[in-house]
Amino acid sequence: MGFSQALSGLNAAANSLDVLGNNIANSQTVGYKSGSAQFADVFANSQVGLGTRVSAVLQNFNSGNLEATNRPLDLGISGQGFFRMEQNGQVVYSRNGQLTLTPDGYLQNAAGARVMGYGVDAQGNVQVGGQPQVLQIDADEMPASATTDVKTTFNLDARTVAGEDLNNMTLSDTAGNKVDVDYHYSNNFTSYDSLGNPRNVTVYYEKTGPNTWQATAAMDGKVLDQPMDLQFDQNGQLVAPADGKFQLNFASADYLDGAPADLSMTLDITGSTQFGNNASTSSLTQNGYTSGALVGISIQDDGTVMRNYANEQSRPAGQIALANFRNPEGLKPTGDNAWVATDASGQEMVGAPGTGMLGGIESGTVETSNVDMSRELVNMIVTQRAYQANSQTIKTQDEVLQTAINLR
Repeated sequence: MGFSQALSGLNAAANSLDVLGNNIANSQTVGYKSGSAQFADVFANSQVGLGTRVSAVLQNFNSGNLEATNRPLDLGISGQGFFRMEQNGQVVYSRNGQLTLTPDGYLQNAAGARVMGYGVDAQGNVQVGGQPQVLQIDADEMPASATTDVKTTFNLDARTVAGEDLNNMTLSDTAGNKVDVDYHYSNNFTSYDSLGNPRNVTVYYEKTGPNTWQATAAMDGKVLDQPMDLQFDQNGQLVAPADGKFQLNFASADYLDGAPADLSMTLDITGSTQFGNNASTSSLTQNGYTSGALVGISIQDDGTVMRNYANEQSRPAGQIALANFRNPEGLKPTGDNAWVATDASGQEMVGAPGTGMLGGIESGTVETSNVDMSRELVNMIVTQRAYQANSQTIKTQDEVLQTAINLR
């Protein structure tokens, strides 16, 4: 009886050493979760037990430290959750975010598992909801977009006297005739036509009376025959146009050489003023851009994968999904830093990073192994002593048995 008890102790200690050795071996494995052997005693309708056995090997799913790598495609999860990935046609879950971008646009780790998430619609908006799919980053060039909205705020000098101290610019009309434009102040901006060609638009402001100004626009040196009247109140606030907007319409045949489409844009000057200070422009933005090739991708805290283009524009390509489980300890390890769901783990709870109980994503970091090396070494010493003690039990039982055999 004593031999079987001691043997069970030896086997249990050996299994425990296997677990400890595996933890130590994976102390530098990104996203690894340490395991621990749990023991149970064995009884068989007797007062004295039959020894022990390993009842389970549980994994510790506490988060490891996030370590900076400064590599944009290294992702760490700050909080709970797992990357939902597809590997060899099977859905797996991992905390290892060491990703690369394949030539065909997939985000995958060294084991070939591809990240899953939510795609975008025709307008480029992320469609969160439903079952996540494998993300594929489109490498197509971004087409040009014509300018449709211009927003500017400026101050016109209230000390300006109508008809005095005028500047003059010689431009041309659509027929090629010279046109002299008088003005007190001007500002300009670059707009883009439907083919992505940059077009310089200048707006000339001339004071015509008390609190009244007239603006004239020109594109690439051609005057737009569309004068715009501005009116300020006695406090220097813009009152006309009432909505603060002008519509600028540049016909393709007259201003764009006939190749691009007609260019129509809204000039919004809301917030502009007339005070007794030097004329100046405080802000000026427009929404057009030329075409651009894909130069890289970046990943935001909410998991949105952004495509970055050479024209300094960015567009979402999708959003990485995270999954969590009510009982992560019920997940089954499959190797390559991955787990699969089981009945014990429960159904997955999928969502966007940073929502519910799901953590956020930290780009440029990886989650280190949560193995506590000092604890593992101490446990190894304790397990070694347990193995030695069980060996001593076998030795003692052998001596007792030998004594009984030697009786005469």
